Amino acid sequence: MKYIKYPILILTGLMLLATACSDDDGPVKPAGNPVMDIKSSFANVHFGDNLPFTVGVNDEVSLSTLTVTLYFGEEKVAQTTLRTKENGEYAGVIPVPFHKDIPDGTATLKFVLLNTTMKSAQQEIDVPITRAQYPYLILVTANTSYPMLPAGAPNEYAVTEAFPSTDLPAYIKTPVIDSKGTEITFGWEGGAIAEGVTTNIPFTSPVGGAYSVTFNTKTYQATPFFELLLNDQKMSMVDKENYEIDIELKQGQEITVNGLADIADWWIDADYLTKEGEAGYTFVPIDGKYRISANLAMKYFKVEALTGNSPASLTENGTGAIWIIGEGIGKPSVAGNEVGWNTDKALCMAPIGNKKYQLTVVAGETVKTDNINFKFFHQKGWGGEFGADAISTNSEVIFVGNGNNGRDNGNLGITGGVTLELGVSYLFTVDVSAGLTQAILTVVKK
Repeated sequence: MKYIKYPILILTGLMLLATACSDDDGPVKPAGNPVMDIKSSFANVHFGDNLPFTVGVNDEVSLSTLTVTLYFGEEKVAQTTLRTKENGEYAGVIPVPFHKDIPDGTATLKFVLLNTTMKSAQQEIDVPITRAQYPYLILVTANTSYPMLPAGAPNEYAVTEAFPSTDLPAYIKTPVIDSKGTEITFGWEGGAIAEGVTTNIPFTSPVGGAYSVTFNTKTYQATPFFELLLNDQKMSMVDKENYEIDIELKQGQEITVNGLADIADWWIDADYLTKEGEAGYTFVPIDGKYRISANLAMKYFKVEALTGNSPASLTENGTGAIWIIGEGIGKPSVAGNEVGWNTDKALCMAPIGNKKYQLTVVAGETVKTDNINFKFFHQKGWGGEFGADAISTNSEVIFVGNGNNGRDNGNLGITGGVTLELGVSYLFTVDVSAGLTQAILTVVKK
């Protein structure tokens, strides 16, 4: 039986070897004594600074990293990490964010020194941070720059000049006020002033000649901007030519518009607004939430039904909205703003109640007299739509395409040998009270 002895001895040796290897690969126990000596003082710190620091580090075992984290309250707002391969001094910078509306206060710098055994030392320092009171700001236009001087109120700056135009596209920047300071820029992003960009802010003065441009580096409030009010509520600027507001309206409610000196020249959509006096209107559609957009270039109010904060869609029970996309139609004119197959330009039919939706066009103005090719959709975009199996009409001037009669399935066309009468209004009404697959289109000359 001796022949069994040697395999057993070999097996026992392998087990002992495995155990020894396992012990070698076990977790490393924290060891050493990492020590930090923060040599920097943190005084006169401002939002937007690149804050420098120097730290002496040493340990009896190899060091790994030095991590510096900046906290505003409990929120971590910046962090930087340095490799610390050997004892000595290490220097770095950590950015101090510059954002709107942050009040002056005391932040926390947390230093963590870590060695290769994962043993660490930590230290926290309170750092007072303020918004810099600059000696000036710089208003930058395409052709020149203007100094904006402190205007009295905290963080407020202004410049008054005979600017070359009432439209003054420009951005604003700060000077660098000390060795740790940075240049902060303020431009236009997402319909508002934002830091860190240089896209021009669309300043616009209601008067020519000399006027003032102001800016607050804390609140980002600025002037001058064109101000447009609907029912005494300020419409938001999308860009210098477009303003909008989301608003709850009731059928028959009075609508007032203030801020447009040329309101008498504006094109008014009769499906949504009935004119009452110089700047007053009544609302035509049913109660609901709507987005009203004012286009200053085209002098046109566009109205769209909403569900929440998004364009409404047609629901299974026939409520919501119906949209028009296609060729030969456009507001305030088909020549200047044809919808085409651009879904962003889809027209929202006015919901008038009882699951009916209407659109009024004027031949030769908002619809072509001899050629149309548009259709009705369930949403402002591709998706649900009314094909020939879902909508029908008895109109003698408009037909619904079926794919074999000169129009694609569901697209509208003008009956052969017929033209719409120039200057005459036509009322298109879609009735879905019998269901979404039994819609009825009527077209009436007004």
